Amino acid sequence: MPKSDIGAPASRPISRPRDVFSAMREEMERMLERAEHGWPRWPALFKRDGESMVPELDVRENANAITIEVELPGVEEKDVTVTLANGVLTIKGEKRSEKEEKSDSYYLAERSFGSFERSIRLPDTVEETKVEAKFDKGVLKVTAAKKPEAVKAERRIEIKRS
Repeated sequence: MPKSDIGAPASRPISRPRDVFSAMREEMERMLERAEHGWPRWPALFKRDGESMVPELDVRENANAITIEVELPGVEEKDVTVTLANGVLTIKGEKRSEKEEKSDSYYLAERSFGSFERSIRLPDTVEETKVEAKFDKGVLKVTAAKKPEAVKAERRIEIKRS
């Protein structure tokens, strides 16, 4: 039985290349074969986790608040919900896409649907009653204000000579 790369079809034996260009060509051929057979999966904005999509988050913190941004291209505001329960912020939604083309020689109709969900635990320093969400041009921005006691005034510490 011929040897094969992990994920590559077993019908291609591994051979020792004669030169560096042959090695590069063979590696490119193996990569293209893997892509044709669905491995590895190409990176996407929504990563698959089982049957649901998991959108990527950008989280930033400053002295007054924590800001979470989620890019949701092709998703409408009405299809997104944001909840906060027991310190866990959850963003859920559904992405729908429909395409229809008609011509004299063909008819094409494509539909795709997928749900997504992402949860993140907020720190105890967040004031749960002061969490706001805004949706603009496919970007969801959640701002969680910090509790007043968590927002401390900065003071400079004097450095003493020994």
